Amino acid sequence: MLAHITVHNFAIVKSLELDLKKGMTTITGETGAGKSIAIDALGLCLGDRAEASMVRQGEEKAEITAVFSLENNLHAKRWLEDNELLDGDECILRRVITIEGRSRGYVNGSPIPVSQLKTLGSLLINIHGQHAHHQLMKADHQLSMLDQYAGHKPLMQQTRSAYQVWRQADNELKRLRQNSEENEAQKQLLQYQIKELDELALGEDEFAELEEEHKRLSNSGELASSCQEAISMLYDGDDVNALQLLQHTCSNLHNLAQLDSQLSSLPALLEEAIIQVEETNNELRSYLDCIDVDPAQMAYIEERFSKVMSMARKHQVLPEELYQHHQSLLTQIEELDCSDEKLDAMAEGVELHKNEFLSIAERLSKSRQRYAKELNQKITDSMHELSMEKAVFNIDINSDPQSQLSPLGIDQITFVVSTNPGQPLQPIAKVASGGELSRISLAIQVITAQKVDTPSLIFDEVDVGISGPTAAVVGKMLRTLGNSTQVMCVTHLPQVAGCGHQQLFVAKQTKDGKTETQMHSLSEEQRVEELARLLGGSEITESTLANARELLFAA
Repeated sequence: MLAHITVHNFAIVKSLELDLKKGMTTITGETGAGKSIAIDALGLCLGDRAEASMVRQGEEKAEITAVFSLENNLHAKRWLEDNELLDGDECILRRVITIEGRSRGYVNGSPIPVSQLKTLGSLLINIHGQHAHHQLMKADHQLSMLDQYAGHKPLMQQTRSAYQVWRQADNELKRLRQNSEENEAQKQLLQYQIKELDELALGEDEFAELEEEHKRLSNSGELASSCQEAISMLYDGDDVNALQLLQHTCSNLHNLAQLDSQLSSLPALLEEAIIQVEETNNELRSYLDCIDVDPAQMAYIEERFSKVMSMARKHQVLPEELYQHHQSLLTQIEELDCSDEKLDAMAEGVELHKNEFLSIAERLSKSRQRYAKELNQKITDSMHELSMEKAVFNIDINSDPQSQLSPLGIDQITFVVSTNPGQPLQPIAKVASGGELSRISLAIQVITAQKVDTPSLIFDEVDVGISGPTAAVVGKMLRTLGNSTQVMCVTHLPQVAGCGHQQLFVAKQTKDGKTETQMHSLSEEQRVEELARLLGGSEITESTLANARELLFAA
């Protein structure tokens, strides 16, 4: 509940501090005194739009602080805890507006975006304005009121989530289908590219082998002459060759080793070298015997090598990457080939998501129908109490799972009424009488407020257009509501004001050329005087005082 509110330099308020209590609090005052100004200030703490004109003339900034008790308000506690803002059993909202129009919001001393103030505020207090009946004529607001009364928040979240999953899947399917023509053109290009690569039939390591063979055949003459020269220098040279030099040196070392044993290991080393030279000679001769170039093989290698190089240039890849490029194209066309199957599978998935959404939406629709019947009776009874004895209220629910699909479900809601016998039920927006519309609106707000989780309710002159016995009934309704939740009501009706558990008075005065609004709590005797003023105007008589005391006693 709202425990305390402090207002500094807001509009025509210089300084205002109010302690609020449980039950029903009525707020009265003279016309133009600013009875709704505390509610307007509170709205800023709850995230309403701030403007520079809200700052009191001549001041630098306006500041509003609202202190809420979180006792039995699990939703607000959970939100504060989730956002790491919970600080005991109190929640302090503060809003500062500067003369430049800038504003800052705080929760328990921590700065917070205005959007989060709005979210938190909706869990702390619910304001019903004097123009609520205008909102009431909107279909989306009617649906929201029914869902709030029915406690549909979890089911609404499931419906919205299922709808989003279905729409996302459906949009993706549509996107893929729109791209199908482009996919077909790409597929034809891939088929052409793959066909020529299939005809080339390049093996995985073939290009490296071709490159090596092409290099060998292209240099076969140089290889042969160089091999022959090496054989001559190693083994066959008539004048001198490496083998003869090694053999001669080895023989000399044998002789020297007989003279000095320290040289005995050297001949063996040279003998190993002689063996290596002989083996090298044999390998070179064998290679030379095979080096003859086959013209047909040479032509094939050159043609094959040329084709690979040409194909690589055509596909704009390196020749050594051509094989992998071929495999990549095969993978791409395989993916395109299975796109039809993928689309069919996706279509099945979309249908499954849609059916899941419809299943939840139909549960929501059935629940709405059940609670609509309950509301129909309660609001009709309430309208009878408000001097509309023959009125009938009904909530029309039009459900269409074929075309009315939205995050809110499959229903269209219309509040319809008949105010006189024989008159057909019509949408509430077509009710001609402003007074009737005000009473219907009030009946709906009071009934639905009983089911709203918010622990504090404010009714800002919702009793406009109501008077006499009807006003007394309105007062009793609001007082009954105040027995279970905190209710604050700005009113000009003595019958309503007298029903409050406590009463605040708003007065406007001018001092030193400046206008200032003040608000304070009334004692029981002061309440009698204020009720008498509301009953009789500026002239207060013993009769009006007696009537005022009777109102308080009746409440």
